[in-house]
Amino acid sequence: MNESVPAGVTDVPAFPPPGRPGVPLDEEHLRRLRERPLVPVALAGGHPALLVTRHADVRTVLADDRFSREAWGNGTLFARRPESLALVTSDAPTHTRRRRAVRAWFTARRAEAERPRIAALAERLLDRIEADGPPADLVARFAVPFPYEVICGMLGVPSGDVGTLLPWVSAMMSAGRYPPEEVAAAHAGMHGYFAAQVAGRRAAIAAGTPGDDLLTFLLTEPEPRRLADEEIIVFGFGLLMAGGETTSTFLASCVLELVARPELTARLRADPSLIPAAVEELLRWVWFAGTGGQPHVVLSAVELAGTRLGRGQVVVPLTDAANRDPAAFPDADAFRPDRAPNPHVGFGHGRHMCLGAPHARVELQVALAALLRRFDDLDLAVDPDRLRWRDRMFMRGVWELPVTWTPRTAAR
Repeated sequence: MNESVPAGVTDVPAFPPPGRPGVPLDEEHLRRLRERPLVPVALAGGHPALLVTRHADVRTVLADDRFSREAWGNGTLFARRPESLALVTSDAPTHTRRRRAVRAWFTARRAEAERPRIAALAERLLDRIEADGPPADLVARFAVPFPYEVICGMLGVPSGDVGTLLPWVSAMMSAGRYPPEEVAAAHAGMHGYFAAQVAGRRAAIAAGTPGDDLLTFLLTEPEPRRLADEEIIVFGFGLLMAGGETTSTFLASCVLELVARPELTARLRADPSLIPAAVEELLRWVWFAGTGGQPHVVLSAVELAGTRLGRGQVVVPLTDAANRDPAAFPDADAFRPDRAPNPHVGFGHGRHMCLGAPHARVELQVALAALLRRFDDLDLAVDPDRLRWRDRMFMRGVWELPVTWTPRTAAR
């Protein structure tokens, strides 16, 4: 067993790397990540860390209590503050208590029960797009409003307020794109908005007219499960951002990948039952995490990838790299929409498995099925090289996705 980082390593790049275009993991970046299972890097501020690149090792970091997110005291790799992340930067028992308070709202059964409502929303949005005719920006017209309206419905937040909230979301999800004063203003604005939402729920409860939304549920939970008001405020905007921003960005990348594969889109149109498996492969394939992952601190000596890591060592598990590990995925560099089994970690793993994964799966399946059914020849309306990719942001993707299609009246 090795006792330290491989000797003689002098090339220590800064992390995260500069942004590059493309839906799958950049080939040069992937090549570097495959050179060794633990890749030395320097995080912001010059903090040394090891990138964890192999599937089995990433799962270990995400599931083993000897690796702590809470012990990392140098902020996140994007513009969120640790205290504004109810689950992402906490460990047990705090993480366990908070997650337990909301998990009943994010089960697979509940997501399936909401599928008809989610499907109806998708159809309404696509009705408007189809009525206006091509071209259309699929990000602004569909990929953003679709998941945001879903999560707003759960939170009891008016969907008409999304226009106010989105600029704050962008600033808080940046990784160097926005200046500090704009990020601070976004934090203040978002916190103030959800503090007002919580106060409104408390007033409705006191008046005997409680709603049936998630914020009301959290405020009326019996002791000892009830969270403090500050925790509920943070949960509120955290869930809004996770349920809206992550799904909208990922959905746009999925559409971009499918448009580039006309034979696949034809298969999925002919047999929509193939869409769930294709979504799972997209969760493996799409290069999603602009900042790579969340730093973890080793709490006690542990062996990882044949290397002994001492207390205080910082590691960053890279789910994107793990999803391209040939040891876990036969033919890992090929997009196989019928891949089975598909043990991807696109939603994380272990205690930090994405809380909203069941809803995200339903939303992605519904969105892609509706788009493929309604637009027979959906295609980009611009040259792919002209797409603007999200750089210096927590999540990768495109800022706009101009698409075109043949209107059904013209097709007849």
